Amino acid sequence: MNIFADFTSRVLAAIDRLGWKAADGSALDTTRVLVEPPRDASHGDLAVNAAMVLAKPMGQNPRQLAIALMGELATDPDVAEVEVAGPGFINLRLKPETFATLLGAILNAGADFGRSTIGGGRKTNVEYVSANPTGPMHVGHCRGAVVGDALANLLAFAGQNVTKEYYINDAGGQIDVLARSAFLRYREALGETITIPEGLYPGDYLVPVGEKLKADHGDKLLALAEAAWLPIVKPVAVAMMMDMIRADLAALGVTHEVFFSERTLHDRASGTSSIDEMIEDLRGRDLVYNGRLPPPKGQLPEDWEDREQLLFRASAYGDDTDRPLAKSNGDYTYFAADVAYMRDKWRRGFEEMIFILGADHGGYVKRLEAVGNAISAGKAKVVVRLCQLVKLFRAGEPVKMSKRSGDFVTLRDVVEEVGCDAVRFMMLYRKNDAPLDFDFQKVTEQSKDNPVFYVQYAHARCRSVFRQAAADVPSIALDRASLAATPLDRLTDSGEIALIKRLAEWPRIVESAATAHEPHRIAFYLYELASELHGQWNRGKDLPQLRFINVDDPLSSSARLAMVDAVALVLASGLAILGVNAPDEMR
Repeated sequence: MNIFADFTSRVLAAIDRLGWKAADGSALDTTRVLVEPPRDASHGDLAVNAAMVLAKPMGQNPRQLAIALMGELATDPDVAEVEVAGPGFINLRLKPETFATLLGAILNAGADFGRSTIGGGRKTNVEYVSANPTGPMHVGHCRGAVVGDALANLLAFAGQNVTKEYYINDAGGQIDVLARSAFLRYREALGETITIPEGLYPGDYLVPVGEKLKADHGDKLLALAEAAWLPIVKPVAVAMMMDMIRADLAALGVTHEVFFSERTLHDRASGTSSIDEMIEDLRGRDLVYNGRLPPPKGQLPEDWEDREQLLFRASAYGDDTDRPLAKSNGDYTYFAADVAYMRDKWRRGFEEMIFILGADHGGYVKRLEAVGNAISAGKAKVVVRLCQLVKLFRAGEPVKMSKRSGDFVTLRDVVEEVGCDAVRFMMLYRKNDAPLDFDFQKVTEQSKDNPVFYVQYAHARCRSVFRQAAADVPSIALDRASLAATPLDRLTDSGEIALIKRLAEWPRIVESAATAHEPHRIAFYLYELASELHGQWNRGKDLPQLRFINVDDPLSSSARLAMVDAVALVLASGLAILGVNAPDEMR
């Protein structure tokens, strides 16, 4: 039950009964009419903006419209009081029994409470991480991995048909550098003392690749020229790097359903590559042309040349400039592969394509949106979310680099020290485009100041209450159906009503977070819900009549257990979206 969607429908029905029309007599656009929680809880239970957003198109005074609408809403059987505030906002207070009905509906919905259909089954591709397969995942990849994974979970919960995808950048110069670095480790495995020159990868994570090459080929590769051993070493190095990356991501609780190889876009085994086919397709649609680009602003790059080249009409679709698809030597640009990849996604039926990128990819936003718009003739939705940098601290001091990686802190280092749950929750406890300071000491504290502990402890506390109830009041049936059938109207305390109101917000939070592509809203909400639960628990210490379990009042205890069960249910659903465990007890 989504009480806000339900009352929005009731408000729209009241507007229809009033016969409101636009000033020119046409039907009103009511898409901006909202029912929300009031900013100040003392103003009531629901706030309605209808008069404010419809006054201008109707050419009417908003307060007069609000007064007219107030009369209609006052007749609603669940409304106890209606008032007009300020220039035309409407505040509603609901009858107490409405909250009992709502709590029962939450329990009857069970794990499906909050699940939405607004996604309409839309086929959605969420591509995230997609780090070059040249080494272990570092902490910068960590945030994008968590944000992308949680966003995919959220969109699926909101009714979209989601595929989680990783784009393997296994073509281009960086893979040649990887192979040369691995070949040095191969020589080392054969007993040679090596020095890693500038420009190659120094981390010892490539030592196993060298050992693998030695086991497979002995010393035979030493007799080959680079042009001969490079195609032998590259696939081995990439495969082993991807195995390591998959293991790193698994430690973070991240799994992808599709791993798409960039190399396949260049493959001409059948005579033409996917990029060749893409260019011919776009040429037939007049989306590419031969032309010249103006020089870039500021200091010219050393490799810039004024020449005619194959260009994609990106500027016609919102980009800052048209984009080259081929280099002067005829090789395709990285951008050409990006276009072919987007085309492949569209041909696979994805109506929405989401990219989670690092902060240094800000320049990609317009070009990706332009490509998606052009490829799909405006039918696809392209969303790009950038993740800002993560700074690591320990007790306020910056964390030093990892020896294993050579020059950065690995994702595995972080997960092994503080655990997957702490990493995932804290990576989502800031909006993706805001900088994040991650302190190893703070995220392991058992206090309210550590959000992941506070939220997980709330779920564990709920389950602890049920264990205590089974021991102290064995006459109470603790199954969900029995609790939903209990006299829930016994919950009349202001703290209890506030907790039910917070639970009522869950479906609205899910839909708003999914619509905005902002999974951090789930983390924020869970912290607020946990705070309400802990607060009501603490009130019971001072006011024994409010304790969740009272052996002398089994009916009130049963009603409160129903409330606690609903809290646990929502906490578990929210934590599952974030990819964080909901423990039954804290150790």
